[in-house]
Amino acid sequence: MMTKKDAVVYGVDHIRVNSIHPGTIVTPLTEGIAAKNPDYMEKEIEATVLGYLGEPEDIAYAAVYLGSDESKFMTGAQMVIDGGYTAK
Repeated sequence: MMTKKDAVVYGVDHIRVNSIHPGTIVTPLTEGIAAKNPDYMEKEIEATVLGYLGEPEDIAYAAVYLGSDESKFMTGAQMVIDGGYTAK
C-alpha cells in the first residue's frame, strides 16, 4: 500500500512511484542457502509455475523499464516477478 499511497502523494509533482517484488532469484545468497540446505532450490523451483528460478537480469530489466520514459504513464504499480509463485 505504501507504493500506492506514495504514488498519490507525489504524483502531483510528476514523480512516479512503483515497486518491484521479486521471487527467488539465483544469487550468491540463495546459492549459500542451498549449500546448507540441499532441498532449498528444489522446493523453490517447485513453488513456481514456470518451473525455474529467476536470474538477476530478470529484475534488472524491470528496473531499467521503470527508470525509462517507456514507463512514463505508470505509477502506483507493483511489478511481481516471481515465476508465478503468487499465482498458485
